[in-house]
Amino acid sequence: MLPFGARLRLAGCAGDLPPLDHERTKIAFVGSGVRMNNSFHVKLLFCRPIWCAFAVMLGATLLGGCSLKRMAVNKLGDALASGGTTFAADDDPELVKAAVPFSLKLMESLLNESPNHRGLLEAASSGFTQYSYAFVQQDADELEPGDFAAAEALRARAKRLYLRARNYGLRGLEAAHPGFTNALSQKPLEAVRRMRKRDVPQLYWCAAAWGSAISLGKDDPALLATIPQMEALIDRALELDESWGEGAIHSFLVSYEMSRQGASGDPVERARRHFERALQLAGGRQAGLFVTFAEAVCVEKQIVKQFEELLGQALAIDADAYPEQRLANLVMQRRARWLLSRKDELFLLPAQPSDQ
Repeated sequence: MLPFGARLRLAGCAGDLPPLDHERTKIAFVGSGVRMNNSFHVKLLFCRPIWCAFAVMLGATLLGGCSLKRMAVNKLGDALASGGTTFAADDDPELVKAAVPFSLKLMESLLNESPNHRGLLEAASSGFTQYSYAFVQQDADELEPGDFAAAEALRARAKRLYLRARNYGLRGLEAAHPGFTNALSQKPLEAVRRMRKRDVPQLYWCAAAWGSAISLGKDDPALLATIPQMEALIDRALELDESWGEGAIHSFLVSYEMSRQGASGDPVERARRHFERALQLAGGRQAGLFVTFAEAVCVEKQIVKQFEELLGQALAIDADAYPEQRLANLVMQRRARWLLSRKDELFLLPAQPSDQ
């Protein structure tokens, strides 16, 4: 599952070719954080129609002047970095799974031309994180019972994608605050003090990707040593704008609090407070939040009744009632059904009395 109870937001593409500064088409793929086998959660992002992006990219390539080409690239970057609801409202996760890689590689091509475009760097960080969680890491979890080696190969791929997303996130923060990356590696808590509310989306995506990679890299001492940096990013995001993304940061922390080292108090109570606040901010519209608490807390504490109740609540949500979150809810409802099918493996249930 996604690292650290994060949420998924896809920024998609749709419509004709209106002026690039309006008619935004965001993909709100809002899932939520869940932890399984010490892994955590994240949020998805992909933007505007693929053919539209390709057309603008081709036009930029044909322009003779470097300044005109850079202007076209930056305009497309602005379009891709803006939000929308096209992918988010899709009712076919497999179709989105097939379409997203092209968008991600397009973003990378544009970043080769405009390496410090903050919007593109945020979109790339968000997009790779969400794609890895929804379409690589979850596939690995479902594949594991039948083919452990193939599942491990998918997890290794997911980790690489998360690290790519983290690196784009760090580049975005560095572009906004020169010298930040080095400062973060030296004194994380001091470094994040320079962040402001406008940096919260980049902080969130960078932390979510970083945490996800850590959750899949328990045998990587160098990566584990960077946990303080990741924590500094997500904690600063919470401090600056705790309501961002309809509770995305709280959702992330539902999972992470269950494994956070050195924090005071009961981790279950910390997770519960984040869950209740995220539920308040999201209005009960997101299946992923219920899945997150069920997986991160109920499995850890072996509370089978609440596990079943929460997953039942996730499955009871009508995905069509909230079109802007349809895709996220469908993905997380699939996760809920899979978890319920594994109840006997996840919980030490009392032996049933023999009929004889």
